[in-house]
Amino acid sequence: MTTFDDREAAFERKFVLDEDQRFRATARRNRLLGEWAAAKQGKSGDEAAAYAKTVVAADFAEAGDEDVFKKVRSDLPASVSDDEIRSTMLDLLEKAATEVKAAG
Repeated sequence: MTTFDDREAAFERKFVLDEDQRFRATARRNRLLGEWAAAKQGKSGDEAAAYAKTVVAADFAEAGDEDVFKKVRSDLPASVSDDEIRSTMLDLLEKAATEVKAAG
């Protein structure tokens, strides 16, 4: 193998790792968002965990985060603003990414 081939293989491995971490961070963010939204609805325990799973599953409806936003928006009362939901999504994504990177 040449140096170029080694570099190319390293870049490919890094890409795969980055994509895996991005997927895991997004799934973790969605679970955390589901737990947050469940608390806003007065759910706790098993009921909150079950709701969080529905938020994670909602992410497979379409590409991007809009499907998750729509799911949570439709379940929360109007007193929770769109901006609060989106801000929470961003904050939880940062938290989830940090957790995923720390876990290795």
